[in-house]
Amino acid sequence: MSDEGYSNVTTSHPMSRPPASSNNLSASSLGHSGDSSAADLTDDTIVRARVQRPTVGWRRAVYSASGGRINPGVSEAEAARNILLRRVRRHLPGAHQIAVSSLKGGVGKTTVSAVLGLTLAEHRGDRVVALDANPDAGTLADRLTGEIGVTVRQMLENIDSIDSLTAVSHYTSLAGRLQVLASEQDPAMSEAFNRAEYEQICAVLARFYNIIITDSGTGLVHSAMEGTLALADSLVVVGAPTVDGSSRASKTLDWLVAHGYAEQVADAVVVLCCDRVSPEIDRERVRAHFLARCRSVVEIPYDPHLATGGRLDLGAMREPTKLAFLELGAQIADRFGR
Repeated sequence: MSDEGYSNVTTSHPMSRPPASSNNLSASSLGHSGDSSAADLTDDTIVRARVQRPTVGWRRAVYSASGGRINPGVSEAEAARNILLRRVRRHLPGAHQIAVSSLKGGVGKTTVSAVLGLTLAEHRGDRVVALDANPDAGTLADRLTGEIGVTVRQMLENIDSIDSLTAVSHYTSLAGRLQVLASEQDPAMSEAFNRAEYEQICAVLARFYNIIITDSGTGLVHSAMEGTLALADSLVVVGAPTVDGSSRASKTLDWLVAHGYAEQVADAVVVLCCDRVSPEIDRERVRAHFLARCRSVVEIPYDPHLATGGRLDLGAMREPTKLAFLELGAQIADRFGR
């Protein structure tokens, strides 16, 4: 059988093979411990590495035109993207809750929550839900599905009867493969969404979803935010490479540290939305500041599709934008199972 498409594999010369009688040697005489199990036979351990098939550009054209006989391999950019995809698809043994927060509105918090959800749902095989926990008529569902007739309030009113994924789906809408749970749009009702109710909602969602993304309300002192921080496995703090956007993000970290969340801050990912940039801002200094305080920093480049403030669609975004969100998803997935 041809080995075309495989990387170089070292093999023994036929003359150097041991005599057939050596097949009768015991495992112990070969130095085997006897501790092997079926877990040793995985895709990573026994499948020989294949040269990756290119999926974009001239490399794909050559591969397709030759019927696969000529494989120039993938470019460095595509190889880097494939690494991010493998990280994003990391196995998740249980539910993982992601809190996206900011002290300041208008820096892209809801956009980050929404596109992160779309990205994880698109590239993983498990269930992902985005929850709008904003007590002030949040816009997460507006940006994703436009369906705000059924909200978290209705789900709370019937929470004792929710015993299946189908029952949960009565209160969510679908954006691609991402499930979305809208916030209450009546300000008089939405203020009642408190920590205890948030925790009730998350307890139900964690039974049926692998990843729960919470778009937190602006500010940090409302009751629902307390529950968000208490349950979060990962924290994303959103800012911008501007004087007000970066200072507010840093003040968010200050507040969290002062209120007992220093460990979460050290492991947080800071997202800088670069829809407003100026050559007068030293962006490297801004990055260095947050890297000294948190685990990583991800910059989201300007994208005309995001700038409209309308319905979000991964397919309408520029490749650098999708790659930046893939990096954010990989940073989050690096902590799965910890």
